[in-house]
Amino acid sequence: MPRTPLSTAVLDEQRAAVGLPPYTGPDEPAALRRAALQTVLAALDAGRAADGAGGVARPVVRGAVRFLLDRLAELAPGRSVEVRVPPHAAVQCIDGPHHTRGTPPNVVEMDAEAWIELATGRLSWTDALAGGRVRASGSRADISGHLPIPLD
Repeated sequence: MPRTPLSTAVLDEQRAAVGLPPYTGPDEPAALRRAALQTVLAALDAGRAADGAGGVARPVVRGAVRFLLDRLAELAPGRSVEVRVPPHAAVQCIDGPHHTRGTPPNVVEMDAEAWIELATGRLSWTDALAGGRVRASGSRADISGHLPIPLD
């Protein structure tokens, strides 16, 4: 199934569904992804799921996930931990020893809604682990020191 790109039309449809005004910012990826995050957070506040299926449209969820992962990689550069939010995106981050081939030794994986909640401080690392919403393996896989992610 081909991916639908994040566009102002898709974004505006979702924004209208949660009572937000149409997007008026630049038509460039970083700005659209930031607006996607705002849209997903409004949807979560309205009780809608950020699952890309019955809740918020997949391109909007993917944009929000990508915005937060890019921000994490920017604030914690490196290649010692891989943070995965399948099927949306993954980044390598945090300084330290890194891998070059095969499965990385330090992996953090979760669904989109858990990542968005963790990254924005709506869910704690401890609660996410205890509730099985995050899978973390490896000695460096605790990313709690980098959460929540400052958005500015």
